[in-house]
Amino acid sequence: MKHTKLTLITSLIFIILVSACGRSNTPSGTTAEATDTQTPTATQPPMAITINNVGISVEEFQQELTRLQQAQTQLGVSSTPEEQKQKVIDDFTDQLLLEQGAYQAGFTLDHATLQARIDALAAEMGGQDKLTAWESTNSYTADSFSEAMRRNIAVAWQRDQIANSVPITADQVHVRQILVQTEETANEILAQIKAGADFATLALTYDPVTGGDLGWFPQGYLTQPEVDTAAFALQPGQTSEIIKSAIGYHIIFVIERDPQHPLSPDARRVLQEKKLAEWLDAAKSSSQITLNVP
Repeated sequence: MKHTKLTLITSLIFIILVSACGRSNTPSGTTAEATDTQTPTATQPPMAITINNVGISVEEFQQELTRLQQAQTQLGVSSTPEEQKQKVIDDFTDQLLLEQGAYQAGFTLDHATLQARIDALAAEMGGQDKLTAWESTNSYTADSFSEAMRRNIAVAWQRDQIANSVPITADQVHVRQILVQTEETANEILAQIKAGADFATLALTYDPVTGGDLGWFPQGYLTQPEVDTAAFALQPGQTSEIIKSAIGYHIIFVIERDPQHPLSPDARRVLQEKKLAEWLDAAKSSSQITLNVP
């Protein structure tokens, strides 16, 4: 019932390499230096995606689509050409929005810092020749790889800002549940509870391992939203009515509630993912997005 999330990586090798050099340890105080990629020019190539007058060229889009297809083949992932194209559209849209958000929030990256990241990556790979060969195999030029690195570092910085805005405590409830597969059984159990049966004892009957203890969780954490909503509508010591969800019939008991309970690492991760999704939705709604994908 608790969230898990797996993210399909557009280009597995590229993300692994860039992540080693450019994610959470991105400096926030680097010196500003203007980059030509931030301002479209009269001679810019045809754009596949444009967001607020900044875009991804048709050539770059096609190269990334090829990298995605190669990565999926290596990983044994099957998807249709339309799904692959939509994946690249979605990824580039998110990247551009996050990149723009980073610069608007004060992120800066000068050429020397960017080059130092690339040099460090080359050293990790065994030398500049190895990096150059990898770039060629994966349809990058030195310039396009540098631009991809620059964008990735900005995106990682902005993701960190959003993630770090989620506090380490939250309003949480500690809940025990009984989950069964038929409404008839659930009605029988609820009748026993209302007649005075001990909830914890009944819960052990249906879940001998944990006794139905869901632990502490913040609102929006459970994968069954009906249960999540019901839990936060109850006070400590209260029992719910029968709650129907996609996985069965639930009866829950709120053991305790704390408005500032420390978040578990997994719960904070889920809230960070939700915060990022909300940020991206808001950015999309306030941005001018044009698609000319071939």
